Amino acid sequence: MMTLNRPVAVTLLTLLALAGCQSVPLNHSNMDATPAPTAAASMITPLVEKRETLVATGYAVVSIQNHKNPAQQRLLAIRASKLDAYRSLTEQVYGQQLDATTSVADMTIMSDTFRAKVEGVIYGAVLVSIAPVGDDTYETTLSLDQQVVRDLRSLYLSQLAARRR
Repeated sequence: MMTLNRPVAVTLLTLLALAGCQSVPLNHSNMDATPAPTAAASMITPLVEKRETLVATGYAVVSIQNHKNPAQQRLLAIRASKLDAYRSLTEQVYGQQLDATTSVADMTIMSDTFRAKVEGVIYGAVLVSIAPVGDDTYETTLSLDQQVVRDLRSLYLSQLAARRR
């Protein structure tokens, strides 16, 4: 079995990590090649803004639905998967509020808790599909046009501004 000493191993790992990097020239020797003004803007623009529609998928398991009748369990799973898809759309439009708490004593983490909250209004979503996945799961896919997303966000921001007054 071949063994490497530590400096050689670190050097190989560094070269491997840098192999995928691309260098950017710092001096502009070619003055005719000016970068496009949209290049910087595209780095700032969220990925969500680049798509014409948002797509969200929700899932629910049939067997864990709280009903004795299998047909009713299936209907409840379809409904739960649709609500999960709406939750996912809401996360994409408004973001997700996270609350985290970590307790440390004697340099040891005693507890680490996270809570996530999503809140918002979604309208205009289009039901793309509801389909069984496997034997015990339903999948619902919704889409939302980017213009509706902009409308929802502007309404949300105007509500926030009105609350501050």
